[in-house]
Amino acid sequence: MATTSFRLPISMPTSSTSSSCFTPRRLKTLRTINAISKSKIPMPPFNPNDPFLSKLASVAASSPDTLLKPSSNPDNLPFLDIYDSPQLMANSAVARASARYGGRGRVRRPPPDLPSLLLSGRIVYIGMPLVSAVTELVLAQLMFLNSVEPEEPIYLYINSTGTTRADGETVAFETEGFAIYDALGHMKCQINTLGLGNAIGQACLLLAAGTPGRRFMMPHAKAMIQQPRVPSSGLRSASDLYIHAKEVVTNRDTLVKLLAKHTRNSEETVATKMRRPFYMDAPLAKEFGVIDKILWRGQESLMAEVPTREDWENGTAGAKLGAKSGNRF
Repeated sequence: MATTSFRLPISMPTSSTSSSCFTPRRLKTLRTINAISKSKIPMPPFNPNDPFLSKLASVAASSPDTLLKPSSNPDNLPFLDIYDSPQLMANSAVARASARYGGRGRVRRPPPDLPSLLLSGRIVYIGMPLVSAVTELVLAQLMFLNSVEPEEPIYLYINSTGTTRADGETVAFETEGFAIYDALGHMKCQINTLGLGNAIGQACLLLAAGTPGRRFMMPHAKAMIQQPRVPSSGLRSASDLYIHAKEVVTNRDTLVKLLAKHTRNSEETVATKMRRPFYMDAPLAKEFGVIDKILWRGQESLMAEVPTREDWENGTAGAKLGAKSGNRF
């Protein structure tokens, strides 16, 4: 990461009247500042298995200026040009001037850390389970972006297993997801949600809670809804376990109502699907109502030529492929 190099005057003055300004302690401090200013700011640690952050860190370290250039395709969400320029199937907001680090005005160098780089593009990235530390950071970022420029959209990128780990073990309370959900409901600006990797449980609710028409998913991302799970009970009394079980059932009913509201399904349908883990790929998530559009790697016209499930069931897929045989898929 390129840094601005500067040096402070540390030489001893020749005038005897001002020699008292540069004591040995002050000289040592100035030399330390100069040494720090010439060194490179290290990249903070991040999950190496996260493809989005890994790619973003690589681009930021090798050619940070590319992240400040305006996108050649106005239909791209911020910083998604680091992939093979996936295009939306519907028009989206053009990258704002606020995507430049430092707000409106002249273009500056990108910040040295990935969270600040994402925040400069008005991106709130959830790449971990919804533990309390993650919830605290997400809420702070949402409130900051909403207060700075309430008329600009916020992009919520989600790659999270919700309140559980990848192996299914509960690591947080369901209220962590509800806290972020309530914050999204109080935002004055438009919320664009994008599913990267997976969105499980409460993370799936956040994905579906975006502004209608502005909920997206990458082609190979997964979404899954499931019932809340009781954390490890430990040495608890029967009365405590009963109270905790009642709270889990209450959270389940709340989750069912919210998912039914945003997916426009009946509560009975959502509750039936949630009896067991219900996995959805991008097309099924769109059909179920979790998202509105899929970020296909190609033009909308090309995807319109692909036969749908109904075409295969009705036997009209061959005719559709034959009529479009001269086109490239």
